[in-house]
Amino acid sequence: MKTALIFGASGFVGAYLARELHANGYSVAGTDRTESCAVEEVDEYRSADITDAESVKQLVADIRPDAIINLAAISSVGQSWTIPQQTVNVNVLGAINVFEAVKAADYPAKILLIGSGEEYAPSEEPLTEESPVSALSPYGISKVMQGQFSDLYASKFGLDIVRTRSFNHTGVGQTDTFVLPSFCKQAAQIAATGKPGTIEVGNLEVVRDFSDVRDIARAYRLLLEGDYSGQVFNVGSGVGHSLRQLLDTIISFADVDIEVIVAPERLRPSDNPVSVCDYTKLAVATKWRPEYTVNDVLQNMFEHYRAESGK
Repeated sequence: MKTALIFGASGFVGAYLARELHANGYSVAGTDRTESCAVEEVDEYRSADITDAESVKQLVADIRPDAIINLAAISSVGQSWTIPQQTVNVNVLGAINVFEAVKAADYPAKILLIGSGEEYAPSEEPLTEESPVSALSPYGISKVMQGQFSDLYASKFGLDIVRTRSFNHTGVGQTDTFVLPSFCKQAAQIAATGKPGTIEVGNLEVVRDFSDVRDIARAYRLLLEGDYSGQVFNVGSGVGHSLRQLLDTIISFADVDIEVIVAPERLRPSDNPVSVCDYTKLAVATKWRPEYTVNDVLQNMFEHYRAESGK
């Protein structure tokens, strides 16, 4: 049985990936900064901070995983504007610590390094792996740097690294500091009152490619199971929706009148106007296709928050 070690196992995507791997025959080890992990599919858990080089090195040496998936990150574009130093520390230095740990362990662990569609320069056309890279946020820049270091460690030290550029994904369990859970939570809470209400938003005109996190986790597993060392794969639905369209869909679930108010504090210093994934390379390599639509995941999140509200 192969062992997969997930950095960021207690996080949103980590929980879904642990379930995906466990269901497909992996022994799952996990690590995060939390003292314990509530994800039952994690067979072995160790508390560790990815920015602590010695802890990461010891963890990899002890577990000797067949595969390592680095999900530990400052993953919010908006948050990265307020903590750019920490964003670079976690996303870049954390990745380097993983590379150094595998190099020191001196055995062929496969590394899946999670990048972002935010690495690309703005484009009205669907983005391929060959599209120009020119990030417009501290988060995006950190992911570009992470990728550059992965190429360096692969070429100089022979590390087996496959990279993704993952586009937006969401689902039940994602924190409401992210846009779609925030919309769903606000709308569900208003619906629970049975009275009209208001939702505060930022820029609704941006177009984004949103996937169900379950599809993303399956794509990550498939990339682990193939021989794709040194390659980069876009992961996303291939369909763009404006945030206005998605908010209208969420509001339609609520059965009450909801007024939308643009809040200046929710606007970012810079936003790519359009970001849509071309996942052709991933589909050809792994036969992966999305199984869920964005409406599926919005309905699931809205119902989750409505249940939490008691109605």
